[in-house]
Amino acid sequence: MANEIEIRKIMTKPLPQILDEIEDSIKLADEAARNAREAAEQARKAGEKAASEAARVAAEAIAKVEQIAKNAMQLAELLNLALRDGVVAVEKRLSGKATAKESAPEEK
Repeated sequence: MANEIEIRKIMTKPLPQILDEIEDSIKLADEAARNAREAAEQARKAGEKAASEAARVAAEAIAKVEQIAKNAMQLAELLNLALRDGVVAVEKRLSGKATAKESAPEEK
């Protein structure tokens, strides 16, 4: 029964009116597609900007971590040298090879 109503509705409209409705629908679809393309382009640009910013922030963080690691390695090397010097001094004192000057405390 619904088909009969639709058929009669279509059959009662003049062809120019049907063609105008089709043309209007095509224009609306074209405008919707254009809007979708513009939105997609804006989304792409926003994504590229976000990726670029994320890469910049990551690069800054990596540079900071690299500097901290470099400083830590330098401190570790200094500590290692200081410990070696301390061990050598203790070994000399324990073995009795230290001179009287080395074993005597400094006077000011």
